[in-house]
Amino acid sequence: MLVLLLGLVLFLGIHSIRIFAPEWRDSRLASMGEGPWKGVYSLVSLAGLGLLVWGYSLARPTAPDLYEPAAWMMHVNGALMLPALILVVSSDLKARWIKAAVKHPMLLAVKLWAFGHLLANGDLASVLLFGAFLVWAVADRISVKNRPADAVDNVDTSWSGRDSAAIVVGGLVYGLFVWKLHVWLFGAVPYAV
Repeated sequence: MLVLLLGLVLFLGIHSIRIFAPEWRDSRLASMGEGPWKGVYSLVSLAGLGLLVWGYSLARPTAPDLYEPAAWMMHVNGALMLPALILVVSSDLKARWIKAAVKHPMLLAVKLWAFGHLLANGDLASVLLFGAFLVWAVADRISVKNRPADAVDNVDTSWSGRDSAAIVVGGLVYGLFVWKLHVWLFGAVPYAV
């Protein structure tokens, strides 16, 4: 469990600097420059992600159950993953209409992913992992709401090809996860057979 906790601290810690220490972040960015700052940020993020994946795979088999999810919760989780994956893709593609509709597609995707997986998994390792991400995403959304707004004058928020592509690609990725990808990557069947 220690490796999982260390991964959470590193990954969510580096992603929380803008929430809890924005002035420190800005001073580091100014003194280091954008390239070196992004390099350090990326290295810490990757190290944290690696520890998260490794720590979760170590902790989950022996983690005590905190609650027993109802079987139908797996299907609720599955239903939440389709919009979550579409939102992740829309964030990467900078889909205009979807961004205007939900404001922060990546944060909403993380919230849907984490909440859905909390519904479907009741072991301590899962509660720590998904609960930490859910708390972080809520805190980050509150933080974003309190930051000065970016200039949005004359920003086109009409439906674009990127919005359509986000839905198609997100749907395809969802299909791959349901088909085999979730089992290959995480060793867990997303739906009971």
